[in-house]
Amino acid sequence: MPATDHLIASAQALFSKVFGRAPVLGACAPGRVNLIGEHVDYQDGLVAPLAINRYVVAAAAAINEPEARIWSSTRNAPPVVVDLEHDTPLEADNAWANYVFGVIAAYREAGHNPGGFEIAFDCDLPAGAGLSSSAALESATAIIIEGLANIELPAKERAQLCRQAEHEYAGVPCGIMDQLAVNCGLAGHALAIDCRTLDISPFPMPGDLAMVVIDTKVKHSLADGEYALRKHDCETASEILSVRTLRDSSIVKIQEMRDQLGEQLYRRAHHVVSEIARVKDFTAAMKSGNAAFAGSLMNASHLSLRDDYQVSCPELDTLVEIACNLNAMGSRMMGGGFGGSTINLVQSPHANHFADQVVNTCREQHGWIPEAFVVSAVDGASFTRTS
Repeated sequence: MPATDHLIASAQALFSKVFGRAPVLGACAPGRVNLIGEHVDYQDGLVAPLAINRYVVAAAAAINEPEARIWSSTRNAPPVVVDLEHDTPLEADNAWANYVFGVIAAYREAGHNPGGFEIAFDCDLPAGAGLSSSAALESATAIIIEGLANIELPAKERAQLCRQAEHEYAGVPCGIMDQLAVNCGLAGHALAIDCRTLDISPFPMPGDLAMVVIDTKVKHSLADGEYALRKHDCETASEILSVRTLRDSSIVKIQEMRDQLGEQLYRRAHHVVSEIARVKDFTAAMKSGNAAFAGSLMNASHLSLRDDYQVSCPELDTLVEIACNLNAMGSRMMGGGFGGSTINLVQSPHANHFADQVVNTCREQHGWIPEAFVVSAVDGASFTRTS
């Protein structure tokens, strides 16, 4: 991964500075974008993400003591030191390290003992932007643990352990999409993932299309707890509809039972069921070369997230409106919502100009400045060389 050489070198240098010796193991885990299929993975839905060329990189070395010493360039603090037998989430200023220690605990519970180690992280993947920085952090940790324990798990199994860590230690009841995308990414391809069966069908991204991420640079406090509330709404709706998950329902069924569901649960269910259908149509459109239709499905996904699922925010809506006015083929919010980023599908020759136009329009007409960058599809998490 030549484009990450500078980041790998930075992580190794930071490890040496913090821990006073050279690392012996390295790992690199990409972020991800999701082209379509938002808030459906925890309902056994279909999604279409891909790993992107923005990374979390780790450098590590074993120690004789039974503890993990965890340091990140994004934190202005000494390493977090945790006994390997610790079995409850970390609190207060150390809570960020739950994404790391939770993975250690998950591997330990699965019977894999890496022993004590020191680990340092660096990244060019922004946190809070809806690009799965947490899954990348977890996956980089997992790769290091596998190196220390002299094992190499299948990518899907690694993804499941990382999700377990996020559930049990970070307290986020996420689906499996992020961890699968980060670990199973394939260069030049998006992944059609069935979140019930974990079947993955890569499909090539057309060379004449580019993906532009626009980061609002904001995160509203409303996001706190709203993810769990949406998941609870879906579970309640499933019970009323007498289905295992909303994956097993249909638009006709939820319309028939709209009164029993009530307006809020109806909207939640309508988003999930219609979004799963959009993913099927999107994947077929991309495979057949109908990018215009695929883009229109992305636009419809955003409207559903805004109106039915109610997880958008003014900044995201503004970016989508600007993108559509600039003739993006498709534009939608990504991630949990209430901030973060949009993903935009545009013609490759115009990608950089489009990114500049969105930023300039937002600054001139709305008075705030997002960050825009073009991304490409890359391979999933892997070991890296150490110097």
